[in-house]
Amino acid sequence: MDINSLKGKVVEFENFLYQNKKGVLYKLIIETVEKPLFERALERTAGNQLKAARILGINRNTMRSKIRKLGIDPNNYKHL
Repeated sequence: MDINSLKGKVVEFENFLYQNKKGVLYKLIIETVEKPLFERALERTAGNQLKAARILGINRNTMRSKIRKLGIDPNNYKHL
């Protein structure tokens, strides 16, 4: 998938939410994208939070805080 097709999907999703969920658009998009993004980063790094944080361009403490908030167990990715 290239960046333009991803952008198209985001715009399509945003249009749907705008019509149906006015007032919570930002929150819904972030919640939809954030957890799979963090899970994929942990998959790529076999659960290494520091490496995953570097991939995402965030601080390690932010990474740890977000995975707790999102209910992600990084140990589930250590054996991959």
